[in-house]
Amino acid sequence: QFLRETLGFAGSDATSYESRGDSRGSYYVYDEAPEARGIGGSGTVHHVAWSSTIADHKGWRDKVIAGGGSPTPVIDRFYFRSIYFREPSGVLFEIATKGPGFTSDESKEHLGEKLSLPPAFAHLRAQVEANLTPLPNLRAHAASRNAGSS
Repeated sequence: QFLRETLGFAGSDATSYESRGDSRGSYYVYDEAPEARGIGGSGTVHHVAWSSTIADHKGWRDKVIAGGGSPTPVIDRFYFRSIYFREPSGVLFEIATKGPGFTSDESKEHLGEKLSLPPAFAHLRAQVEANLTPLPNLRAHAASRNAGSS
């Protein structure tokens, strides 16, 4: 009922649901729970994220409340805004805005060339960088390959 009436999912039966918008869609299927409770960690799902426009975001929060859910306040993640709530079976859902986007602090042409952190996490830069594995710069590699063929 929560998925259908509150979130607008279409359900073909009690375990399969579809969420479809103008440009995106997805399926949400309940599998029978195993006997033993799962342990969170590598390979497990922490949450399921859905997107909304910035204009519709507060309305989604209001719908969740009206449907009996308990969403968090809107959380500013710098690159997007999020609300979190648990659907009736306990799965954590996130509704995140599509913007303002990752070009908030760097140009599209240079995305991914350096580690960008939201201001709230800037103080953790040294700790985060110490745990990263360097990746090759594919743009530079492609540029050098193209320059050699000219």
